[in-house]
Amino acid sequence: MATTTTPPDEETTSSANKSPWYTSLFLQLLVAIVAGIMVGWLWPDLGSNVKPLADGFIKLIKMLIAPIIFCTVVLGIAHVGDLKAVGRIGVKALIYFEAVTTFALLFGLVVGNIVKPGAGFSVDPATLAGGADAVAKKTEDGELPHTVEFLLSIIPTSVFSAFAENALLQVLFFAVLFGLALAKLGEKGPPVVLELVDHLSNIFFTIIGWIMRLAPLGAFGAMAYIIGQYGIGSLASYGKLIGACYLAAVLFILILGAVAWFLAGVNLWRFLVYIKDEVFLALGTASTEVVLPRIMTKLNNAGCSRTTTGLVIPTGYSFNLDGATLYLSICILFLAQALGVDLSIGEQITAVLILMLTSKGMAGVPGSSFLALSATVAAIGHGAIPVAAVALLLGADRIMDSMRVSVNLLGNCIATFVVANWEGQLDKDRMRRVLSGEYVPPLDEVDPKSGPPVAVH
Repeated sequence: MATTTTPPDEETTSSANKSPWYTSLFLQLLVAIVAGIMVGWLWPDLGSNVKPLADGFIKLIKMLIAPIIFCTVVLGIAHVGDLKAVGRIGVKALIYFEAVTTFALLFGLVVGNIVKPGAGFSVDPATLAGGADAVAKKTEDGELPHTVEFLLSIIPTSVFSAFAENALLQVLFFAVLFGLALAKLGEKGPPVVLELVDHLSNIFFTIIGWIMRLAPLGAFGAMAYIIGQYGIGSLASYGKLIGACYLAAVLFILILGAVAWFLAGVNLWRFLVYIKDEVFLALGTASTEVVLPRIMTKLNNAGCSRTTTGLVIPTGYSFNLDGATLYLSICILFLAQALGVDLSIGEQITAVLILMLTSKGMAGVPGSSFLALSATVAAIGHGAIPVAAVALLLGADRIMDSMRVSVNLLGNCIATFVVANWEGQLDKDRMRRVLSGEYVPPLDEVDPKSGPPVAVH
């Protein structure tokens, strides 16, 4: 497909005329988040009422996630055209996901045992009579799918239902099959369909560029709602739990940084600077889905192959919830400590084993963290910890979203680098130059913020 790119001399000329400082997305998001916190704190009723700004922005992004994943995966696989390579990437990604999420669960237990976030609550189990109803309301009386049910749900009822329901794993499943079929047809000549998918990909990313102009409004609405609805008081009441979770998140991110350096040669600090806009947007909206298109483009630009990025990132949204698993293991100990229960090592290990299964079906399920915790408490079978005790977390759960999404986002990005390097599909020279801020000739891609192909720094 014919595309136009900016040559180095033109890029040098254009860099002399930099955009005004106030057009920086990072700065706009920072101002929007601070403004949202202030509005939610000073005028909580107003803060609670601006939630539609966040909901509308998130819906605009979500309406394009499925087709973008489809186009990205199809184009990547069609160009590789190797079923064995696709299978290897998938298997390696799942092995990495399982290893890291299991470590996150164990790490959360270590932090919970040391910090003891529930100590001092002294909750009387008799006061939790209405807890079960509160949890049922939060989870909309739903339940997490069983392992077999979860695996079968990856196969869509129909191709159209996968896109209509925005079921990312189902879209990914169909995209892999479609891409392999195109690769097979490509043996007899490049199919016209592949060029059509390429054009559609450019169109979708151009639309995403327009929508991203509304990102500060979305971040403002989300932050104002969180503070206005739950209040600054929640920060004080659950200060120790929140502190333990965010401390665990920071330490875990540092560990991920070491993993990225030793297994892929990625400098975590430079990578964080490179994706600072996406991190702030995820933090402000408490959603990783809103940055999926941009993060996939940036990973491609930083040297990860389109095939690896297209397979690892969408799969990670269901299988690599590092932040969520870290939070869940800390919360199990919080509940036990708040009720004055001393869980044995065996009971803690049982909790980890249960969470290893329940955490895999959490994506897209309302109140999934409460369902996973309820299932784990019931499975431990400790009579002194009623399932209704999970309601104790209702006041702090929403505030934890920023912690969960930031760790989830970074976890999936690092997984992409590791798997790409493992598979020999990581251009390390390009990665180092991009993360160092050097000029690198642009890829044949459309940047989600700017639209048509430009150099991404």
